Amino acid sequence: MAWRGLFSFGKFLASTQQGGRRQVDPAAHTIKSHGVTLARNHIQDWLILLLLILIEVVLYLTHPFYRFVGRDMMEDLKFPMKDNSVPIWAVPLYAILLPMAVFLLFYMRRRDVYDLHHSILGLLFAVLITGVLTDAIKNAVGRPRPDFFWRCFPDGLEVYDKWGDVVCHGKDSDIKEGHKSFPSGHTSWSFAGLGFLSLYLSGKIKAFDGRGHVAKLCIVFLPLLAACLVGISRVDDYWHHWQDVFAGGILGLVVATFCYTQFFPPPYSNDGWGPYAYFQAMEESQTNSTANRNSPAVQAMEVPAVNQVPRRNGDAPTPFSYHSPTLEAMELGLK
Repeated sequence: MAWRGLFSFGKFLASTQQGGRRQVDPAAHTIKSHGVTLARNHIQDWLILLLLILIEVVLYLTHPFYRFVGRDMMEDLKFPMKDNSVPIWAVPLYAILLPMAVFLLFYMRRRDVYDLHHSILGLLFAVLITGVLTDAIKNAVGRPRPDFFWRCFPDGLEVYDKWGDVVCHGKDSDIKEGHKSFPSGHTSWSFAGLGFLSLYLSGKIKAFDGRGHVAKLCIVFLPLLAACLVGISRVDDYWHHWQDVFAGGILGLVVATFCYTQFFPPPYSNDGWGPYAYFQAMEESQTNSTANRNSPAVQAMEVPAVNQVPRRNGDAPTPFSYHSPTLEAMELGLK
C-alpha cells in the first residue's frame, strides 16, 4: 500500500499540498494572470542573467594561463586523447531543459506561477553562476589535462625551451583546451542543474518529513547519481584528473544550494514544498480579506435575519441566518 501511494502521481503531487499553511486558490496565480507582473518584479534578476551569459562567453573565449610544464611532469600527462562520452551539447539538455520539464509538470498540476517562475530563475542562476566561476578558475589556474602531451606534441616529438618548458606545436585550439583541466566544467554544470532539481524534488515530495519513506530518497538521489556518472566519465575519457571532478562537483552543488534557498525554504521545512513568494501572496490575500471584512460599510450591511428553509416530508421549519442589507447600511456604504 505504501508503494502504491508513493507512485500514484495524483497522490504524489497532492501530498505536496498538505500540511504547513493553508493555500491560496492556485487558479488565482497562473501565468496568464500573474506571469507578466511577476517577471516585471524580477526584471533586475533577468538582466543579471543576461550579464552572466555575456561574462560566460567572454571567459570561454579568453586564453587560459599557460603554466609551466616540464619534462618530468609529462609522465602524468600522456594519456590518450579521446572523444567525450558526454558531448558538450548534451549538458544543457539534462542540466537545464530536463529540470524545466519537471517544473512544468508540477505547474500543470498546481497552477502556481510563483513556483514555476522562481524554480526556473533559480535554476538559471545556479547554472550560470557555476559556469562563470568554473571558467574563471579554469583560466586562472591553467592546469594541463591528462592528455596534454598529445595535444602539445601530436607527432610524439618533444620540444622544450632553455627553461625546460614545453614548446608545443599542436593545434592552437587543442593546446588552449589542454590548459583547462581544473575544475571540471561538465561536472560543475551537472551538479548545479541536477543538484537544483534534487533539492526541488526533495521539497515537493517532502523527503524529510520524518515518516521514514526511504523510497523518496531514491527519487532525490537519482539526479545526483546522474551527475556523479557524468563526473566519472570525465576521468574515464582522460579529460580531467579526479581532483578536477571533485572540485567541480562541490562547486556546482554549493552554488545550487545557495540559489535554491534564495527562493525556496529548506527541503526539511514544513513549508519546503512551495516558494517563499507563494506564502507571501497567501498572507497578503488573508490580510486584504480581513481588512475588507472589518470595513464599516461591510459590517453595517451584515444584519442577521431569520428565514426558513423549505420543509421536506413534513419536517418542521428550520431557521438559518443570512445577511441582508438594510436601507441605513446602504446609505452608510454610499457615504
